[in-house]
Amino acid sequence: MIRFEKRPQPSRALSLATPLLAVLATMIFGGLLFMALGKDPVTSIVTIFWEPLFGEFAFYYRPQLLIKGAPLVLIAIGLSLGFKAGIWNIGAEGQYIIGAIFGAGAGLAFYPAEGWFIFPLMILAGAFGGWIWAMIPGFLKVRFGTNEILVSLMLVYVAEQFLASMSLGLLKNPEGFGFPGSRNLQQYEPAHNAELLAGSGMHWGVVAALIAVIFAYVLLTKHRLGFAIRVTGEAPRAARFSGVSPARLILFCMGLSGLLAGLAGMFEVSGPAGQITIDFNVGYGFTAIIVAFLGRLHPIGILLAGGLMALTYIGGDIAQSNLGLPAAAIQVFQGMLLFFLLAFDILTNYRLRRQHTAETA
Repeated sequence: MIRFEKRPQPSRALSLATPLLAVLATMIFGGLLFMALGKDPVTSIVTIFWEPLFGEFAFYYRPQLLIKGAPLVLIAIGLSLGFKAGIWNIGAEGQYIIGAIFGAGAGLAFYPAEGWFIFPLMILAGAFGGWIWAMIPGFLKVRFGTNEILVSLMLVYVAEQFLASMSLGLLKNPEGFGFPGSRNLQQYEPAHNAELLAGSGMHWGVVAALIAVIFAYVLLTKHRLGFAIRVTGEAPRAARFSGVSPARLILFCMGLSGLLAGLAGMFEVSGPAGQITIDFNVGYGFTAIIVAFLGRLHPIGILLAGGLMALTYIGGDIAQSNLGLPAAAIQVFQGMLLFFLLAFDILTNYRLRRQHTAETA
């Protein structure tokens, strides 16, 4: 018989190797999935991972890595701080939506006026929207002991209904011939999150994501608060004895993750997406959970994982267009990353041992 035996200490080597093993296993089993759908597995995998970087039209796809990766990294950084402390914000998708609504609303409130202050105001509004939405499950957990996983997740569906309401009501474009959706912020220069370098994919959302990575790294390695976050996640009792306030830490982690998710929504709606619509959200908040764990909850790892996940987004779109792969298959392929990451993660804390039947008896 084979049994799991807990390691005295987690294996550092396996901890570092697990993301690579998860990616490799995803390629193998993803290829089998594509083969079951009647597609050539090697061609499918090459299309997803090679074409966006080195293919014929790579010059067009490479900037998309920054555009797709920035919101994933920004959201994942906020989530990772909470996850490290054992605080499980699963509702970043809702905070992303609310941040986009607040940010777009702040910009459109001044339409068609001009002014340098409009975009900074949108940034503040987007951050506040995400923050306040995340503070609802944070406050309920601190005050009433509710489960932040359930509350934050349920608020995603509330945010989606709020998004539909804004698209059909308050933020609806009065010149849109009755179609749902707001004015196009790309056509309103003071509120447009334009590329900083034409054709590079670099916009203010990318800058914010890089700043968030640096901030999180410094916080976790150099600041007392980062130490409190790490200790709370690894040894909650020791954290309480050292004077860490669980309530304050919950509110900080929930608020910061919501703030960054709200910023991601604001930068997206004012840039690549351009407007508030019923189907504005595309699952970045949920995908960022995969990015956070694939990056081992480490800022640098999250930056690399965000690039990898952005690559699967872009390569997946190419595979759908060129090979006829269904969108659902690409989503399953992306989900495999988290599945295999968690599966291989068991080996970090446990080793396989052969057990004789006589011992069992």
